[in-house]
Amino acid sequence: MTTIQKLLFLLPVAYLLGSVPFGLIVARRYGVDPRKAGSGNIGATNVGRLLGKKVGITVFVLDLLKGLIPTLAASWVVAEQLILTGSAGQAVYGLWLAVGFAAIAGHMFSMFLKFKGGKGVATSAGVVLGVWPDYTVAAVVVLAVWAVCFKVTKIVSLSSIIAAIMFPAAYAGTALVMGRELFGPRWPLLAFAAVVALMIVWKHRANIARLRAGTEHRFGKKAESV
Repeated sequence: MTTIQKLLFLLPVAYLLGSVPFGLIVARRYGVDPRKAGSGNIGATNVGRLLGKKVGITVFVLDLLKGLIPTLAASWVVAEQLILTGSAGQAVYGLWLAVGFAAIAGHMFSMFLKFKGGKGVATSAGVVLGVWPDYTVAAVVVLAVWAVCFKVTKIVSLSSIIAAIMFPAAYAGTALVMGRELFGPRWPLLAFAAVVALMIVWKHRANIARLRAGTEHRFGKKAESV
């Protein structure tokens, strides 16, 4: 198989894996449907509020892995291409990132949940960590930004929105420091960073409304009754 064929094969695999609603699956083991309790979201934050920190962390890790695994596989395919030929065209870079996008889209618009889903923060984190090494350093920077914002505000959604907005700038900065070009054949990397940030912010539009109203949940408050 050619590099293009391998990446095309990974696209539906990534979407299928991304579609697996781990938050719903794990929560149902405890007799809870997160779509009908708390914020109504199947992500780690809502599951953690409803069922405790350990369960929330479990869901976060599972959601992260479903973005990380297919993207790492795609990164290996691209690395193989670079080792063999020393270069990769726009099509290869575009399909590499499309694999990550498919995993995120699967989480946000799951085929198992009538094309509804979570907000994609954990899965996006897995994807950007998996785009090795181009996004990995930027991902670590953004995770540090998230941690600082959360420590100060105790608001998961606000921390996630700020971290998402920071990601394109973090990628651009680290790429320049590493001596990698931002445009040319590699322009899809910058474009993808911006698209992922916009998707995460868009999925948090209800949270943004609550932030503006001053009613957004702060970590440590008692969850709503289940």
